[in-house]
Amino acid sequence: MNNPTNELEKLSEPFKALIGNAELNYQFYDLLPTPIQIFAPDGTCAFINRAWLELHNVPDASVYVEKYNYNDDPVCLEIMGQDVYDRVSRGEAVSFPDFPAPIQSAVDRGYIDEKPYEAAAMDLFFLPIWDGDVFTCTILFYTVKNMYHGRTDIAKAQEYIRQNWRDEFNADKTARSVGLSRRHFHRIFKEVTGFTPNEFYQNVKIEKIKEKLFDEKLSIEQAFEVCGVDSHGAYLRLFKEETGMSPSEYRKKNNIK
Repeated sequence: MNNPTNELEKLSEPFKALIGNAELNYQFYDLLPTPIQIFAPDGTCAFINRAWLELHNVPDASVYVEKYNYNDDPVCLEIMGQDVYDRVSRGEAVSFPDFPAPIQSAVDRGYIDEKPYEAAAMDLFFLPIWDGDVFTCTILFYTVKNMYHGRTDIAKAQEYIRQNWRDEFNADKTARSVGLSRRHFHRIFKEVTGFTPNEFYQNVKIEKIKEKLFDEKLSIEQAFEVCGVDSHGAYLRLFKEETGMSPSEYRKKNNIK
């Protein structure tokens, strides 16, 4: 590992301006095992730590720093929606679970030469840093939940299911999306992931229901409804099997009104 002090000069000027003691902050963030990025209020990437670079097989942070702005990334904007980035830019704390990392987009845009993995799902948490009344920057923490290095077709199928979780599951359509017959797709998917395609879809759906239950503006019925399911139907049973509690108990445990 290089001496952080010697590498201090490689920091972008925006990042040096965002933090107080640049050297200490740089050493702290760079040694964290959790992948992080730091963004200026306008969305420009100001810093990337070593864990993020290693995860994405990026040899030099300068490829992204001061060059990448999340407001100019149409793929991420499509995945998360403009509202998420608007809230981040206002200095709000924002979480986004099951983010399907658009690694192919990074290759297509020339940030990396080849994909370090086929597909990955990550939980994102945007933490705003304020200096009194001044919004200085946002630290983006990544938690990798699922990463797939194997068959490209199965990785694409997982991504397809995650992107279309609101729709009713259609095995034929999902199989066709990766150019496989339904029977062959079902067998290969189960061998690779340990789940049938429908089970994988249900797991994604349950994660989305959990996410919506954290929204205090929604009733339990509404949280299920925005996920396209009935709060008294099959997904209530699946939710209880997954969490070991009812939706109301889940909210109470997580201090949600």
